[in-house]
Amino acid sequence: MEACYSQDNFNVTSYDVMAMVVITLQTFAGMWINAFIVSVLCIAWVKKKSFNSNEKILLSLGCSRFWYLCLLCVYSFFSVIYPWCFYVHPIPQLFVAVQSFLNSHNLWVSACLCVFYCIKIANFRHIFFIYLKVKIDRIVPWLLLGSVLLSLAICILVYKITDEAYCNNLNSTTLENFWKPGNRIDEHFFPIYFISGLGLATAFTAVIFSASLLLFSLWRHKRKMQTNSVKNLSMDAHIKAMKYILSFFFIYSINFTCLLLTLIYAMKKENPVTLLIFIFHYAFPAVHSLILIFSNPKLEKTLLRTLSCLKCKVCMR
Repeated sequence: MEACYSQDNFNVTSYDVMAMVVITLQTFAGMWINAFIVSVLCIAWVKKKSFNSNEKILLSLGCSRFWYLCLLCVYSFFSVIYPWCFYVHPIPQLFVAVQSFLNSHNLWVSACLCVFYCIKIANFRHIFFIYLKVKIDRIVPWLLLGSVLLSLAICILVYKITDEAYCNNLNSTTLENFWKPGNRIDEHFFPIYFISGLGLATAFTAVIFSASLLLFSLWRHKRKMQTNSVKNLSMDAHIKAMKYILSFFFIYSINFTCLLLTLIYAMKKENPVTLLIFIFHYAFPAVHSLILIFSNPKLEKTLLRTLSCLKCKVCMR
């Protein structure tokens, strides 16, 4: 057993160190951004004792991303400094299961947010769409609950698959094949990729459909105002909304592409392309959360006020 976990089996390469540093910096930035969103929303809730539907989704998304990035940061650190931890039962199974839960919940709540904006902002006369617009505030809690239950089901399934693979392959070589993305992935773990890919594809389809409908509605309304020679704050707000939706759709598409490329480059050992893919993938929670801050007047105003106070304190020193 000692030979199995000797230091020779856990040589730290420059690639490992670089990956740890880059991912840790990214995750810390994302953690601070999402912690800011959660803290602002919680303070607002304490003051007015209520949440609107948009704030419920943002709070759920901020919490999910904060803990997801915390988990990635811990994994990035321990995988380089104490890699033997991930060879002790049941740490590997728990890590993958919790990561699957948080990642799945993050993706589903992001999709829910896009669907919510579509129903709330878009203007269509179809009776079903009007019904959804009227009932959306009652539907949102059920959507969030459904996201949690679906993510929990995926979490349990992933834990079961990982535990069975662990029991069937007790040699360290096979475990290393899974825990280090650069090596060949054991066939037992392909169901995890299939489940994750299916969930991601479904969420991405919902985002595409919602974003397309919303962009079409905003474009139609913008063209109507231009035809009537109307130039006011409402038109500027519509243009701003279109920019935010396009940027969200763009980075969501990059995230989707990165997760697909992970399957292709998973067999490449210490490949710079693999590191680049993970950099883009881990940047998604931070970049998208920044877009959400600047698209929300309350969050944007609080952020600018906070930065201004920090700047004044630094100048005083």
